[in-house]
Amino acid sequence: MTTAETGTGPTGPTPQPRTQPQAGPQPHPSPQPLTWPTRPAQEPPASTPTSTPSPTSTTTSTPIPTRHGPADPVKTLMHRHRTLCELAVDPMEIAAGLEAHGVTDRTAARFRHRDVFSLAEELYARVPRAEAPPDAPAPEPVRHGRGVRAALHLLPGALCAVTMAAVAATADAPTPVPTDWVDAPSTSVIRTAVAAAGACLVILALRLCVRHGPLRARYPSARTAGLWTCWLAGYALCGDWLLRQLLAGGPDLSSVRPQFATGTVLALTCAVVPAAWCAHWFAVRARRRLADSRSLTVFGSRVRPLLLVAVTMQLATLPALSAAVGAAVGDGGAGPVAAATALGLLFFLARLLARHGFPAAAAAGPAAAVALEAAALASAAAARLPGLAPLGKPAEAAVTLLGPPAVPAVACALPAVGLLLYALRALTGASAHAPDPVAAPAAPPAEADRP
Repeated sequence: MTTAETGTGPTGPTPQPRTQPQAGPQPHPSPQPLTWPTRPAQEPPASTPTSTPSPTSTTTSTPIPTRHGPADPVKTLMHRHRTLCELAVDPMEIAAGLEAHGVTDRTAARFRHRDVFSLAEELYARVPRAEAPPDAPAPEPVRHGRGVRAALHLLPGALCAVTMAAVAATADAPTPVPTDWVDAPSTSVIRTAVAAAGACLVILALRLCVRHGPLRARYPSARTAGLWTCWLAGYALCGDWLLRQLLAGGPDLSSVRPQFATGTVLALTCAVVPAAWCAHWFAVRARRRLADSRSLTVFGSRVRPLLLVAVTMQLATLPALSAAVGAAVGDGGAGPVAAATALGLLFFLARLLARHGFPAAAAAGPAAAVALEAAALASAAAARLPGLAPLGKPAEAAVTLLGPPAVPAVACALPAVGLLLYALRALTGASAHAPDPVAAPAAPPAEADRP
């Protein structure tokens, strides 16, 4: 039998189908035997012991593990906040900076840490400190003694009292020149000049108080914040008189003689001293809680009562000062005391937020009070126009029932409550108690990171 007949090849015998001799024409072809495969035989799997896997097949068949992140997750955070870590003097500053950028305890868990404080400690230990160049040492901050700070915060109230006494003395003094002199200055002109000079000195003293000491803002405030403050102070001085005149159909510009609520202004300038003390008391104890706490939740639960105590102390001081000053100058009553208390509390909360790095919220509270007071004055003025009389009914009803001080009391109390609720969340974060920046003031952190 030949090789062609048996189908023997180089790899072994290959079965070939048998062919029958064609004896004649067949009507139907013979069916294919069932024993012959209809498709090529499959090769044995590579896992069988008879097959020897090649290096290429082994490499492609072995699954490669997928890396979901760096082996050291903290290293990425180190590069991202390297400047913060290099300039920090303790881990608390790093924790405050991380918290300002939105890093919470849940975020720290993704970096294999239990909270932000432990993450800050590792960053502080791993990042070397940046050294200042020897030829340009960092200037040391100027520190004032307690006596200097106390005298500085007493200055606005003292100047306001002196100005009021000088104006009263000028009003009672006789004419300094003979009456037959036509160009001689009148007593009213001299009194106005003395009052204007005293007001300028009081404003300068207040400006010194908010630029130094516990009431100093961490970042530059908006320019409109000073405008809102001046409006509120001006309304406290003569806003009640103007509202009465508008509701009565005036004022008559030919014979206008405004009446000033000097007692309210003197009480507010004297309230700078307790406000500075309460702000300092809160800041010192909050920093102590920051050093002792081990998580943001614990720190917030410890700082929130401190804030409530500080606000309560200031709230208790304002009515006492207003009542005492009102009794001394003869401008007392429940209405002026309530208005002065509400305005003083609004100023205190706004300054506390500006001191701890929230200038936008500090300006929003006085702006809301200005809007309410301006709306009351505008409605009283618009009520005199034909067909707009109902616009002045709310202000007229409030003045009739509670007196003119009810308008500033409500207008300042509502924003003060809003600032207090905001401060209970904003001032309980670690970033609110970070040390002041040594360099030039930069842009404040995004307040979207805070509530």
